Order: sequence, then structure tokens, then C-alpha cells
Amino acid sequence: MSDIVVYGVPGSPFVRAVQMGLEEKKAAYRVEAVAPKDLKNETYLKRHPFGRIPAFEHGDFRLYETQAILRYLDDVFPEPPFVPADPRAAARMNQIIGINDWYFFPKASAIIVFQRVVGPALLGTTTDEAAVTAALPMAQTCVTELDRLLGAQCFLAGDQISIADLVLAPQIDILSTTPEGKMLLEGTNLKAWLARMNARVSMIATQRPEPLRGAA
Repeated sequence: MSDIVVYGVPGSPFVRAVQMGLEEKKAAYRVEAVAPKDLKNETYLKRHPFGRIPAFEHGDFRLYETQAILRYLDDVFPEPPFVPADPRAAARMNQIIGINDWYFFPKASAIIVFQRVVGPALLGTTTDEAAVTAALPMAQTCVTELDRLLGAQCFLAGDQISIADLVLAPQIDILSTTPEGKMLLEGTNLKAWLARMNARVSMIATQRPEPLRGAA
């Protein structure tokens, strides 16, 4: 049994980002599925006191926060590197991670994806169209800026995959299953980038659970 364990809700883009990092590093690991209702129980809060996902263990070392986990993996498993050697490319990577964590996920993608995919597929809820409409301006701003920063590069911070790609790919992949996501990506460099990411073994090996595939 692997001594690397990832705890989280299957299908979460943050859990998937960590899984992708492990797949890219060819590191053995296992996923311990956690039900959403159990994120606040005493056992899980010992792993993640904020009750979020993922939580991570490597032997007796515990860690949480996706970005921290991916940076740790890059230090422990140096090949292939996830952080560009060039300072400007590394700074661009960090900027893009910040765009995801502060704007794209909480103010755009999470709202649209919950209303179109997660809520209807897993909770039986009806889409709040007003919430989707309210999230669209920020979604458009984020996609426009990410598309500009990507430009003609293969990956978000240059010619090699980085933490920015690992963090963004699961987010944009699930968003792309919604009508709004399809509309936002059409005609952008991000659409071809997502196709390149989806062709990678790390994406193929970490598919979302069936209820979350194309639910929109």
C-alpha cells in the first residue's frame, strides 16, 4: 500500500489537481474518498481544521491546501519539474494560480458548475439562472485574461506543464461541460490548451465520477 494518501470528495477539481500532480510525477498513491457530510466531523478536522479538500498524507507528514501539496510534491519528486526555472515564467505561474484561487474559482467557475452540474446531478436541485447570470461577467474577465496570458504557448507558464496547468485544467474541464463554459472557451487559445491537457495521461487517469461527466 502506498504511503501517500489523498483525502477528498471524488470529482473535486482541487482533489483532481493533486491527483494529476502525482500522476505526472509517476508517484504511487491512493485516494481515500470523503463524503461532503463528513468534512466537518472530528476525524477529518484533524487532517484539515478548516474542513476543506484535499487533505494529504505522506507517511507521517500531513499537509493541506492544493498549492502547498503540489509544491511539496515538486520538491520530493523533482522530475518532471512543476516550477519554471526562469523567474519571470515562475512569477507568471504564480499569478495564474492567484487568478484561479481569488477570482475564477470562487466567483465564477464554482457558481456556474454548482448550478449547472453539481447541484442537479448530485443534489437534485434546480439551476438558479440568476446566480449563473451574475457569475458570467467575472467568468468572462477570467477567461479573457487567462487566454491572453496563455497566448501561443503550449502551457500556461511556457513550454512545460506547471502548477498553474494542474490547478486550472480540472476547473476549466468541468466548466467546459456547461453551456456557459462552451461559449466562453469558443475561439480562445484555452480551448486548444484544454484539449492538450485532456490528452495527457494525468487527466485521463483522474476522470470525474460518472454523475459529474457532462451532467449539464
